[in-house]
Amino acid sequence: MKADQILKWVATATLIFGTVFNAGYPELYPVGPLVLAAGGYIWLIVSIMWRDWALIATNTVMSTTGLVLTIINLI
Repeated sequence: MKADQILKWVATATLIFGTVFNAGYPELYPVGPLVLAAGGYIWLIVSIMWRDWALIATNTVMSTTGLVLTIINLI
């Protein structure tokens, strides 16, 4: 299996776990948003490997927004 295919599935699993943490375990905040941001950044790596500008833009904006707002909420 190619590296991009492995990363694609790792990113997808990470996003699923992040969603489970957000929806099922809100008391674990900020784990959910941080896991979601991590999954988005992994997808960003895949997007760059694929040179897919729509996915690059989406994952950059969404992951960075989630990470920054989580940090702001913790301060």
